[in-house]
Amino acid sequence: MDILKDALMVAGRIVTIFPLMLVIGLFMGRRSIGELPVFDFLIIIALGAVVGADIADPNIEHIHTAVAIVLIGLLQRGVSVLTIKYRKFGQLITFEPTVVVYKGSLLVNNLKKLRYSVDNISQMLREKDIFHISDVEFAILEANGKLTVYKKGAKAVPTREDLGLVQQHSDLSYPLIVEGTVYKKTLAYIKKDEIWLESQLQAKGLQQEDIFYATVDDNGEIYVSEQTTGNPPPIRH
Repeated sequence: MDILKDALMVAGRIVTIFPLMLVIGLFMGRRSIGELPVFDFLIIIALGAVVGADIADPNIEHIHTAVAIVLIGLLQRGVSVLTIKYRKFGQLITFEPTVVVYKGSLLVNNLKKLRYSVDNISQMLREKDIFHISDVEFAILEANGKLTVYKKGAKAVPTREDLGLVQQHSDLSYPLIVEGTVYKKTLAYIKKDEIWLESQLQAKGLQQEDIFYATVDDNGEIYVSEQTTGNPPPIRH
């Protein structure tokens, strides 16, 4: 009877705890489910440990598990809000994108900092059907551990621009303004200064504080996303 009672208790916990997990997962948002930054990864591990212990051990108070799940969900939601509001805080609890290949050459110092080997990068390139590092203009190891690759012009798939069907522009762009803050390293890289930037913004009728995100390409063309935008079309499943 005790075995049957414990089995029914475990079944009851599974039936009641997973709807709560679903609610908390939806509450935390797709950010915690999709690319899994470091903090969110730890949150998922903690939730798994709490739920696993609750299901496997009938002696654990079920209500305590429910409280723990809610508190963990609130913690993740609070940290995600702080990460969005304060970029420096976000940089402290996650990895920054790092260039690992530039103009066909591996950046050894960056690989050492990341503790990635040549074999690791070679495998990730092969997964993108790239078998020669010399074919890569640059490759970025993203915060989620994925590799983003931009091939050299001769190796890239021809586009409508390459075929002369539309006006060509530079495919490479760099973050210039993020939430009103100018990235001076980007200005230095494209050999421009803040006076030039101010004149470009004035020509567009914009102020620096009005810009949420802006990029600039090798030709000095600035692409701007303002703080306020129009209403997007409705998208549904």
